[in-house]
Amino acid sequence: MKTRFFTILTIAAMTLSLSSCKDKAKEAKTTEAEAATEMTEVSTKYKVNTEASSIKWIGHKPTGSHNGTISLESGIATVNNGTLESGTFLIDMSSINVLDIPADDEGNAKLAGHLKSSDFFDVEKYPAAAFEVTGFETVEGKTMLSGNLKLKDVTNNITIPVTVKENGDTLSITSETFTINRSKWNVKYGSKSFFDDLGDKFINDDIELQIDVTATKA
Repeated sequence: MKTRFFTILTIAAMTLSLSSCKDKAKEAKTTEAEAATEMTEVSTKYKVNTEASSIKWIGHKPTGSHNGTISLESGIATVNNGTLESGTFLIDMSSINVLDIPADDEGNAKLAGHLKSSDFFDVEKYPAAAFEVTGFETVEGKTMLSGNLKLKDVTNNITIPVTVKENGDTLSITSETFTINRSKWNVKYGSKSFFDDLGDKFINDDIELQIDVTATKA
């Protein structure tokens, strides 16, 4: 009976492990910054609706995870013949919000403050992050958006799968969930990429992100 019980537990653990690996979001292809694309005279210009747009984030550590949102400060995108041609988006880093801890719990403000501090994104020094489009193509049936992501004082180019739709005067850009490795932008706190003596007190380098942008014709 015990043997059967432990066998069932082992199978369940293996199934959970395989499911976790399968469900983990892929890291965005990350390379050196590239030249941004430019709008043409025949393109349609859209202005980001910041109230209807957001970036969802999830951070992991051995004891669990935290999640929240970040708001866009502003943004302009252009579309030419159904293809995203260019775009520049500013991200308001002071808007980092925590959702998994109740808003009236002191832990909420503590975590949000820590993420905004110099340990992580140093919002006082770097109040905005930025993303500018450098390429847009279809690869193996998926629409891939490339752009320079600037966090703090580092800029890298990332490529992510997105869905882009025009509907009347509205443009939507929605990404699949993806990850970035924060160490590539010098976000060092609790990172095994920078510190060897963390034991189980580390925080994963991978940050999961999902982008949802809504824009209207300018």
